[in-house]
Amino acid sequence: MTNPYPNLLSPLDLGFTTLRNRVVMGSMHTGLEDRARHIDRLADYFAERARGGVGLIITGGYAPNRTGWLLPFASELVTSAQARRHRRITRAVHDSGAKILLQILHAGRYAYHPLAVSASPIKAPITPFRPRALSARGVEATIADFARCAQLARDAGYDGVEIMGSEGYLLNQFLAPRTNKRTDSWGGTPANRRRFPVEIIRRSRAAVGSDFIICYRLSMADYVAEGQSWDEIVALATEVEGAGATIINSGFGWHEARVPTIVTSVPGGAFVDISSAVAEHVTIPVVASNRINMPQAAERILAETQVRLISMARPMLSDPDWVLKAQSNRVDEINTCISCNQACLDHAFARKTVSCLLNPRAGRETQLVLSPTRRARSVAVVGAGPAGLATAANAAQRGHRVTLFEANDFIGGQFDMARRIPGKEEFSETIRYFSTILAKHGVEVRLGTRVAAQELTGYDEVVLATGVAPRIPAIPGIDHPMVLTYAEAITGVRPVGRTVAVVGAGGIGFDVTELLVTDSSPTLNLKEWKAEWGVADPREARGALTTPLPAPPAREPPDGSTGRR
Repeated sequence: MTNPYPNLLSPLDLGFTTLRNRVVMGSMHTGLEDRARHIDRLADYFAERARGGVGLIITGGYAPNRTGWLLPFASELVTSAQARRHRRITRAVHDSGAKILLQILHAGRYAYHPLAVSASPIKAPITPFRPRALSARGVEATIADFARCAQLARDAGYDGVEIMGSEGYLLNQFLAPRTNKRTDSWGGTPANRRRFPVEIIRRSRAAVGSDFIICYRLSMADYVAEGQSWDEIVALATEVEGAGATIINSGFGWHEARVPTIVTSVPGGAFVDISSAVAEHVTIPVVASNRINMPQAAERILAETQVRLISMARPMLSDPDWVLKAQSNRVDEINTCISCNQACLDHAFARKTVSCLLNPRAGRETQLVLSPTRRARSVAVVGAGPAGLATAANAAQRGHRVTLFEANDFIGGQFDMARRIPGKEEFSETIRYFSTILAKHGVEVRLGTRVAAQELTGYDEVVLATGVAPRIPAIPGIDHPMVLTYAEAITGVRPVGRTVAVVGAGGIGFDVTELLVTDSSPTLNLKEWKAEWGVADPREARGALTTPLPAPPAREPPDGSTGRR
């Protein structure tokens, strides 16, 4: 069979080891890292992605000392006993042919506890704790802790470590004038600000030897005021390579940045050009990341730019078999990540175990085991929204005979409306996925059918997944013919007037407003998206920021016409 993605699926020789392909499962903190009792669940979570064909896996962040905890008593790797427990993870991944790195992450001023430290005592806007400035002695101790953590990772069987130097965490805080106001040898000049991460890499390399991957996550665009300049970023990349790094991974934006970098409204591959520009200054592989979710896009990036690896984190949550499906040219069967951040990012910030809206098994591989059924049953599923589609697909995949009823003449339910909102176009991918899976597994789909109870009596099981109806508030005049539901406004079954009042400013109210005032989706035009958010080329502006230029409302265009609606 011809290789459909020759660049993406080709091995990468790192000299002392080889990655079986160019796909990296990027780091995500799942919440399973924080407690020793979850080590088996974490091992199975990574093993499923390794079986799915990923070349390189990077764990969630582990602190090298207690000041680096994200939360009190959060994940850390500081003792030999902890390293021994991690062998369960590394064995599980290696048994399936993948490599795995442990990410070493020091939260710095992003730590949500009173032990927080940073380059300078400047409080982050996203935590209540003001950090203590590390003393020169504290800096040296922290460097030693990073090197010790790297050695423990090697003892645990990891193939390497990723040193987290982006997203506004401690190393990034030393690099940027925004947070480093020091005047000693660890601050002041750009060269002094770079000493901390470079020395961490140098001493980590000395601790682990030459046959161990050291990946450095480099912030290529901070997207904050007083961020790094391009010359500083390039100088760091070259010094990182000189200090002994094997790979440079891409990071974009601090957690406090106003520029979105991972949500569904961000254009696909929005930051690849920056990664490629950095790659021109080093000889080691550079990884592209952020908003890359399909094999076609990944292959094109590798073919047309200087990057040599593709990092995808959340896409491996939504479909652990992503690589296997790409290898066998079954791209339509990929359950594509739509970057909704529901059950992944929102769970992480709520201190819940991370999962996936599209794949609830993520993080629960040992609990939700969907094995073939021993006795096939006839199953009726009423409603072809996301819940009904998932139910029908899973039941059919397990071997049941499934009939899916839908009153509309199309599937998708709420997703059919969501995909119409500017910036949410990729919700269509979920409908495409389920259409493919239903057809493959022989689900009988009856569209335009409002089924009655008596028609369901012959089935062994009936699942009602009829979804929701818009809540109608008891407001005087609500029954006036001028009043529309959000569904009517979004689908266009009734015309929307020239002057509109939207009642309710939650997510749906915002989406309806976005639809009404947006002429074309900036998500589909990278240049427009950058202008709207004030995203500058980092080669031209410190911190990669400029003045945002939102597009004028479509309903009040400059020429005085009525716009598209």
